[in-house]
Amino acid sequence: MKIREIHRWDVTPKEAIRIQKDLAKEIILRNTFNKIKLIAGCDVAFTKERSFAAVVVLDYSSLKVIEEVAAFSKINFPYVPGLLTFREAPALLPALRKIKNIPDIFLFDGQGIAHPRRMGLATHLGIILNKSTIGCAKSPLWGKYQQPPEIKGYYTLIKDKEEVIGAVLRTKKAVKPVFVSPGNGIDLKTAIKITLSATINYRLPEPTRLAHQLAGNSKLRNHVTSHRLRQPS
Repeated sequence: MKIREIHRWDVTPKEAIRIQKDLAKEIILRNTFNKIKLIAGCDVAFTKERSFAAVVVLDYSSLKVIEEVAAFSKINFPYVPGLLTFREAPALLPALRKIKNIPDIFLFDGQGIAHPRRMGLATHLGIILNKSTIGCAKSPLWGKYQQPPEIKGYYTLIKDKEEVIGAVLRTKKAVKPVFVSPGNGIDLKTAIKITLSATINYRLPEPTRLAHQLAGNSKLRNHVTSHRLRQPS
């Protein structure tokens, strides 16, 4: 998969904020895709010194796994809320480069525009990949909201003052919601619809749930360097 090299990753937090502000000018909050055939989930797990990224590509209609890719990177950026992309992307990008089946939609375990500078992981990498992306986080980062009813499919809006930046979505009855926001190349309504359609029996949609499992696999951590784990069918 081709990836735009638009900035360096070995930067200071101050430089990272400047990069985010510059990239925010490129955000597209409308659907830029046609039919969805493939969907991917992306997640990153951490040890003390390294980050492990996993990307799982699924057939959208059946949610069957088509391809799995993993990679790791040394952690060279401090933990700073709002700048987590600079810790996670150095592992995610090598994994993404290995993909042979290019997804139409990417789901990231992180924020989209529900971010103080509208530049969460899904938005930042959506711009770099030039693909439609969705942020589906387990916890909120920015904005105010009310809890939705405990019924699957119900949601409430996340707002920053008067601006709608995401939704608190109940993907399973009487289970904690997820926090959905557009990344890039998609609108909020469609992001919610896709997240729900990709959710089966668990709180998390299948693409990010499977990527989360893969990234946290202890056996994988012992040998992964940056390779394809499952060949395209």
